[in-house]
Amino acid sequence: MFQTDITLSPEMTEVERQNAIRHAFNQDRSQMTLMLAHQLQIPEVEIIRALEGDTAHELNFSRWEELIRAFEELGDVTVIVSNGSTTIESFGQFGGFNNAQGFLNVRSKSLDMHIRGWELADVFAFRKPSHLDKHESLSFQFFDKRGTAAFKVFLNFDGGEPSADLKQRYDDFIAKFQKNL
Repeated sequence: MFQTDITLSPEMTEVERQNAIRHAFNQDRSQMTLMLAHQLQIPEVEIIRALEGDTAHELNFSRWEELIRAFEELGDVTVIVSNGSTTIESFGQFGGFNNAQGFLNVRSKSLDMHIRGWELADVFAFRKPSHLDKHESLSFQFFDKRGTAAFKVFLNFDGGEPSADLKQRYDDFIAKFQKNL
């Protein structure tokens, strides 16, 4: 497992802190941001936010449900959900949407998710080399109010470089859902 020698100090300015986070990430750009956040003892969203404009693009959170519904057109994707002790990876296509009792439900033949939108706070497009084989990995990552990843949607988790068409579709999603700064 990658280890960083970076320590974040409470005395750091916000700019110093973001620079330190970027430096820790840049030591191995293929490392899992979940693990880097654990090592730095910070919420994972801080890692992603520090990489804004580099490998991360903050999306318009007010459109989170529209974004999730748009995933259906991407076909099969890998959805990763982690909690404090377990990570699960599921491969399938978004679809079969409905709203019930405050949940956005995804009920396709291959995915079954019940998303508590009231717990979500941020969404980013994020690209980096895969920790598995270093191919360019394209994802959309949703974070809860604590800064923990709620779930991540990978367009090409299965290995291999993304096709030019997939990269274009990914960039189109970013353009369509980009946060207005």
